[in-house]
Amino acid sequence: MTMQRLRGLIFMLTVTALLPGFASVAAAEARDGDSYGPSQTLVHDGIERRYLVRAPRGSVQHGARMPLVLVLHGGGGNAANAEKMTGFTEKAAKENFIAVYPDGTSRRQGRLLTWNAGHCCGYAMEHRVNDVGFVNALIDKLIKDYPVDPKRIYATGMSNGGMMAHRLGIELSGRIAAIAPVVAGVFGDESKPRHPVAAIMLNGMLDKSVPFQGGSPGGRFSRNWDGTPVKPALEQGAFWAAANGCTNLPDKHDRGPFVLWQYHCPAGRATEIYLVKDNGHAWPGGQPGSRRGDEPSSSLNGTDVIWEFFKAHTK
Repeated sequence: MTMQRLRGLIFMLTVTALLPGFASVAAAEARDGDSYGPSQTLVHDGIERRYLVRAPRGSVQHGARMPLVLVLHGGGGNAANAEKMTGFTEKAAKENFIAVYPDGTSRRQGRLLTWNAGHCCGYAMEHRVNDVGFVNALIDKLIKDYPVDPKRIYATGMSNGGMMAHRLGIELSGRIAAIAPVVAGVFGDESKPRHPVAAIMLNGMLDKSVPFQGGSPGGRFSRNWDGTPVKPALEQGAFWAAANGCTNLPDKHDRGPFVLWQYHCPAGRATEIYLVKDNGHAWPGGQPGSRRGDEPSSSLNGTDVIWEFFKAHTK
């Protein structure tokens, strides 16, 4: 067993020990040796896609409809990486919802995975992988296999995963109740969604990979974009405010560690953006993505903020 796989196994053992409400998965991982946790598969467009489900124990038997949160890893990450960085599994155990971590695609099995978010990133972008179709099919399967409430389906993600959350909100606007892109952005050529989708965005003011001021991509993985400059972070709010029928003049609240912009929107269509002053290219309040990754904010817990926003919105 490699050191990477050993660390993954230790992490999964720790999670299951701390979260008795979730079915044990350590034995399954020990059997298959999968470095990013036991996963399920779904074939879409001839590609075997993998995803990790964290559902409260007994939820299938009890049948009570529950919210579903799709958590999309960043470019180069994977399902276990997203689970570790965000802490959404712990939040799901406490708040009684289903957290699902899908994998992107790559030339290498299980490594350097990306999402086709249009102008980013890597393999998925270059090969025009139909990730929207995959997620749509995954939602269908999850509704069949688990007690998912179709009116409470949410998507969040970091960086490339956050860009993909934007795309899912646009192209699956009839299914997704709210999105929460983190350290992501829009490019200015997005189509208007057919249905309103509540949106909350979190960006780091120290981020050099997806600069909140806008501009060319930076960081270690800038070559994985197609070179299209990202719009300033506040343009995300303007885009969703327009889609949701909100006013185009948001209220600005400087709360010390972060600046919050809130638009005046019709009921159920809230649009908000947080600019976090001490956050780089990282999940605020979470874990660094790697040893060389930016240090997350210590002043804001992104997962807490996102879940409070999600649970206030239904389709």
